[in-house]
Amino acid sequence: MSNTSFKPTLSLLDATMIVAGGMIGSGIFIVSADISRNIGSAGWLIAVWLITGFMTITAAVSYGELSAMYPKAGGQYVYLKEAYNPLVGFLFGWSFFSVIQTATIAAVAVAFSRFTSYLIPSVSEHNIVADLGFIKISAAQILAIALILFLTYTNTKGVKGGKIIQNTFTFTKLFSLFGLILFGFILAKHSYWFENWQTGFKAVQDLGAKDTAGVLQPTGWLPISGTVLIGAIAAAMVGSIFSSDSWNNVTFIAGEIKNPQRNIGLSLFLGTLIVTIIYVTANLMYLNVLPLQSIAFAENDRVAVTAANAIFGNAGTIVIAVMIMISTFGCNNGLILAGARVYYSMAKDGLFFKKTGELNKNAVPEYALWLQALVASVLCLSGRYGDLLTMVSFVVVIFYILTIIGIFILRKKLPDAERPYKAFGYPVMPAMYIILAVSFVVGLVWASPTYSLWGLAIALIGVPLYYLAGANKSK
Repeated sequence: MSNTSFKPTLSLLDATMIVAGGMIGSGIFIVSADISRNIGSAGWLIAVWLITGFMTITAAVSYGELSAMYPKAGGQYVYLKEAYNPLVGFLFGWSFFSVIQTATIAAVAVAFSRFTSYLIPSVSEHNIVADLGFIKISAAQILAIALILFLTYTNTKGVKGGKIIQNTFTFTKLFSLFGLILFGFILAKHSYWFENWQTGFKAVQDLGAKDTAGVLQPTGWLPISGTVLIGAIAAAMVGSIFSSDSWNNVTFIAGEIKNPQRNIGLSLFLGTLIVTIIYVTANLMYLNVLPLQSIAFAENDRVAVTAANAIFGNAGTIVIAVMIMISTFGCNNGLILAGARVYYSMAKDGLFFKKTGELNKNAVPEYALWLQALVASVLCLSGRYGDLLTMVSFVVVIFYILTIIGIFILRKKLPDAERPYKAFGYPVMPAMYIILAVSFVVGLVWASPTYSLWGLAIALIGVPLYYLAGANKSK
């Protein structure tokens, strides 16, 4: 016999660890290379992370108002449904299921595999275990799928086990990152700080070219400005946005958090603030231990590996590999734990598979967890992770914009509703977020139209699906 309701067992600390742990995956170790190639100066590298951090914290504290008004499982799906209508909520839920959460789980799992191969070469992407003609399956992809299945299984046993994994791995990676940053300033054999900062905010761009060995090489920096600069900033922010995403996962598990009206908003602020500080200081550390050229053209974009080798010598590669394994393991646990609650809420509204709206004896949506695992595992086999990140970043920011606008709508629609927590700096801060986020979306369409618009197309497929679900519901 299944449970009929969630059990509120997660504390403020647990919720904060879900926010921080879900945000920190592999991105901070890698994406600064692409940012530097797009916007090539020390000033703009830090500016991109600061802009992203400001946007993230502003959105997070704005969500606090919504989470206090609707402290129930489903989070953003519920907010959009209440602010607009069930269709908009469904479009988010569909996008979340088809690309946002599942593709993020896949990308993080593959990152775990890639860095595990430093320690166990047999699980490398180059070790092809099956060639089916239309697709080649590597040992790395098999390991990524195994990780997803293992974490899904542990989360079907109840939220307590997932909480222990989340807290343990998040604390470990926070301390490890702080340690790496500290050592980067203390142990660096040579500081490139002043050399790098001579670039200031002179925006330059170099997309690089691959030599005969397939290694990315610089081809000369070109000054950029105007619309090219805006497009370059948007392209650069794909990585930082993706690295800072998933902070909203805590809203999906509101039904399992103690005193959700207070603790969700507070955990969103604390978690995003901690991660923003880590991300900015990590990039300052990169600028201290590496020349900008080495950041931009680090081998396979693995900036943290190059930096750690400069700090610890050859042992640096192993240090970062272990750190990323810990980071991505904990990150995926949080993503898997929280994501299934959205499908549960949709099913309760009759808009998703009925079985996903059931809780097992451990008070978790087991069917929803396994369905999420299935889609994420399929995406692990796609091999197009960079393209997935562009689609995820584009679609997720569109729904963030709609959700923040929803605060304005609900203030007008429900002026007398109880609001235990109000959006910080309303209306100026939320409005600033909307302006920055719209600029990012427009710039990304200009810089990467194909995969941005593919992301939009996937989201809009939800329109006929919604009406199909409604027709079936009425029968």
